[in-house]
Amino acid sequence: MANPVEQFKIQPLVPLEVGGVNLSFTNSALFMVVSIVLVTAFLTLSVRGRALVPGRWQSLAEIFYEFVANMIRDNVGSEGRKYFPFIFSLFMFVLFGNLLGMIPYTFTYTSHIIVTFGLAVVVFVGVTIIGFARHGFGYLRMFFPHGAPLATAVILVPIELISYCSRPFSLAIRLFANMTVGHIILKVMAGFVVALGVFGIVPMAFLGGVTILEFGIAVLQAYVFAILSCIYLHDAIHMH
Repeated sequence: MANPVEQFKIQPLVPLEVGGVNLSFTNSALFMVVSIVLVTAFLTLSVRGRALVPGRWQSLAEIFYEFVANMIRDNVGSEGRKYFPFIFSLFMFVLFGNLLGMIPYTFTYTSHIIVTFGLAVVVFVGVTIIGFARHGFGYLRMFFPHGAPLATAVILVPIELISYCSRPFSLAIRLFANMTVGHIILKVMAGFVVALGVFGIVPMAFLGGVTILEFGIAVLQAYVFAILSCIYLHDAIHMH
């Protein structure tokens, strides 16, 4: 049976080292580029006609647009509209990365903690900057709930600070773990199908069911990543 972890191995396609730093173009970077190209092509070609009665592709593009716009409006409010391009780009990048990884012989870049943590840090740093830009040092009130007795500050402030600083970790690990575990399960079950030969019909049936489930999880995790980003943005704009 093939090693189920082998599929996550990052391999350099164009070796490059500058000043002792490895800047090689890898399979992970390749599929990030492919994902960006696919998103750009999909959105550009879908709406270039701007038909009053949209076709299938334009309707699909408009569904994505409305879905993210409603997500921002419901979780951030009207003041979140200016951040729509970022949230929409983030959602589409994660979604296409998750779905692209479901195709055999591709690479799931969202299954690597360095990628998901990089995205999470961008969100975390971004909303923190927005918070201080809007509220100044008053943003520090985030770490001490309004109305709480002053004597509880010694307990509440560390708890709130730890909770706030853990956001990028929880955001990154959730996406990374779900995509990694799902692909390992698919690989293991596929190995059983091959190993059992004609008797592999039962694991084959399970494999089909798990594959459908993984497509659902791929979409769900993109949604979770985007909506949590919206919630953090809401806290930065309105505070809790």
